[in-house]
Amino acid sequence: MNLVFLGPPGAGKGTQAERISGIYGIAHISTGDIFRENIKKGTELGRRAKEYMDRGELVPDEVVIDIVRDALVDEKCDRGFLLDGFPRTVAQAEALEVMLREIGRPLDRVVNLSVPDEVVVERLTARRTCRNCGRNYHLVFNPPKVEGVCDVCGGELFQRDDDREETVRARLEEYRRKTEPLIEYYRERGLLVEVAGDGDMDEVTQAIQEALATAAPGG
Repeated sequence: MNLVFLGPPGAGKGTQAERISGIYGIAHISTGDIFRENIKKGTELGRRAKEYMDRGELVPDEVVIDIVRDALVDEKCDRGFLLDGFPRTVAQAEALEVMLREIGRPLDRVVNLSVPDEVVVERLTARRTCRNCGRNYHLVFNPPKVEGVCDVCGGELFQRDDDREETVRARLEEYRRKTEPLIEYYRERGLLVEVAGDGDMDEVTQAIQEALATAAPGG
């Protein structure tokens, strides 16, 4: 099964992508994780990506497309893949369509997780990350045992620049302007399934599975 997850920042795409990729035994490809790893290592890609991410802007298409192409031809995608964070623009979707046609791995479904803006702001501004091991926490849903300290390695917890409220709201505006047109793009192609992403994590996972089963060919 080959999937794409859409939704605003903070919709829970990463969490649900990990769960769904595990359930179906497919590769989880997160462009955000790839960028953050490069930022942590201080690579040229990381430096370029950070400039855009810190301003709440999308990383340019040419940078993202090259990364996704490399990931999709990896043997880990032989059983299927779940793209999380790509495509984010219609131009990227068109490039992906060409890419998948070339490698013979067409999309089966596109899942859109919808979440109200204020829920997104609450979710993202409460996220904290360990400066040492990179483990993520949430001050409401998954707080550390000791405030400001990582449960795993004892490292300092900090708020990423792209999780500050002003940046989150800029990201939401950028999403509406550039990414929302993708919903109609995939709806027109008969690939889109809609799932409310503001419920309990287990409920959302179940809803995604039900939507995929209902929308599956012959389902």
